[in-house]
Amino acid sequence: MKTNFKQYIIVAALLGGMISCNDDFTDRPSVSSISADNYYQNDDQVRTATDALYYKTWFQFNNKFFYAISEVGSGNMYTNSSDVNAMRTFSITSIDAEMYAGWQSLWANVAQANYLINNLQTYAGSSVSQSVINNALGEAYFLRATAYFYLVRLWGNVPIIVNNFNHVDSPQLNTNPVSDVYELIRRDYTKAIELLDSKVRGGAYASNAKVSKGSAKAMLAKIYLYNKNYAMAKQLSEEVINSGEFKLLGGTSQYSLTGKSFADLYSYTNNNNEESIFSLQWKGDANYGSANNCNTQFGISNGTISTSNASYGGVFAPSQDILSLYESSDVRRNQTIMFPGNNYPDMKYKDGLEFKTGLTVPAADQIGGQGSGAAIKKYCLGIVNGNVTGPVDSYAMMDNNTYIMRYAELLLIHAESILAGGSSTSDATALASYNAVRNRAGLSNVSSFTFDDLFKERRKELAFEGDYWFDLGRIDRSKAISIMSAQNRGNMNSAEYYTPTESSFTLPYPANDVAKNPKLLEQPVPYQF
Repeated sequence: MKTNFKQYIIVAALLGGMISCNDDFTDRPSVSSISADNYYQNDDQVRTATDALYYKTWFQFNNKFFYAISEVGSGNMYTNSSDVNAMRTFSITSIDAEMYAGWQSLWANVAQANYLINNLQTYAGSSVSQSVINNALGEAYFLRATAYFYLVRLWGNVPIIVNNFNHVDSPQLNTNPVSDVYELIRRDYTKAIELLDSKVRGGAYASNAKVSKGSAKAMLAKIYLYNKNYAMAKQLSEEVINSGEFKLLGGTSQYSLTGKSFADLYSYTNNNNEESIFSLQWKGDANYGSANNCNTQFGISNGTISTSNASYGGVFAPSQDILSLYESSDVRRNQTIMFPGNNYPDMKYKDGLEFKTGLTVPAADQIGGQGSGAAIKKYCLGIVNGNVTGPVDSYAMMDNNTYIMRYAELLLIHAESILAGGSSTSDATALASYNAVRNRAGLSNVSSFTFDDLFKERRKELAFEGDYWFDLGRIDRSKAISIMSAQNRGNMNSAEYYTPTESSFTLPYPANDVAKNPKLLEQPVPYQF
């Protein structure tokens, strides 16, 4: 079995499947160093078989690539750091190292999910409950679908691989059309809905960490929205809403959980809260690639004042375009962006050689980082501070979750599915979902909304969470180009404007993998389901 697994990994590597800077990724007991035919012998072992799929396999995706593409590329973030700057000017090439890291990470997710899908039922011990096996398989289908959802939106035509063992002898593969990739994603989320457990998320947050039937329905609703199947997007989002599984943290609507607020979403103690539909689960250890690096990448670092546990920080900053996005009364404004003068009483920071608690953001020209005049607050917890931040690993990274989907987005998907491509709506059920998100932000109800209103609301709600690039990619191309070319993509000292082209919305295949698999550049071949 171990020999076969090594062959399996070779195929994954040829398709961008291995990701870590050392070999620790392949040492995960659930898939390699413990042989499958003697490991999956009880319920607990099977339950933990999917653990690494929630963090290890996503690390190089989340470390820099996710933000360099989705947030810098969309105009939400600014950076002039050479390793993550290419999408600011729409000049990314096939040799971009961070793009290759993200590509590898996503294929690693596919490979590891495939391994479980194709082998878990066979190697599970006779004492393992079938319901436990089914749930683990449901997680694998869910995570494979999610990896492919990113692959297809970023690169377009990509190879569909459902069993890596099938390609050991012939690892060079053609790509498959976008429509076929979306069909695989639809089937995988549908299978996940069938297999995953149902749950209602309560205050025992540790039990909320993994995905559920409702998580899969929510993600499938998003797939249908992207494909303009508004009826199915509406049906699935309403099933999730009516299930009561998720709640907004804060607000006063029927969809809300009182006693908490928008700010609580990003604290360590609220990992896996009632609003989390799917989050990456970071678990820092002695090995590189296990925790969340956002606290270092975001925040303030000016040589004297720093919110980073590392010796550097502030690789990404807010763009000039996003600084004026929020109304002053919008509570998301100061919990998304650190503006000069903002105060964060629970944030510990370093002032010279002294550690202090209660950060007041310095003047615009003293924030440091990228010269943006502001810093990113989301996912920035500050210097390690007990239960406020949770632990910090030896690489200065933390264990706060990364959201892939929140209930607030599901409510906005529901509202958009009722709008159904129209110019505006005053439908009561659409307004209930739309206004619930606004109310939590401290904004008043509206009696109707347009698509542009909703599109802007999505940007405000989900800023720095990796969605705006994909939203721009799914609207009319000329409109997206107009929005992006009007953005000031420089810093506070130098305005810069760049205009994307049609090709800017799809990333080039990494040169390393094109050299191994020239078929990536050939015309896509229909996939035989």
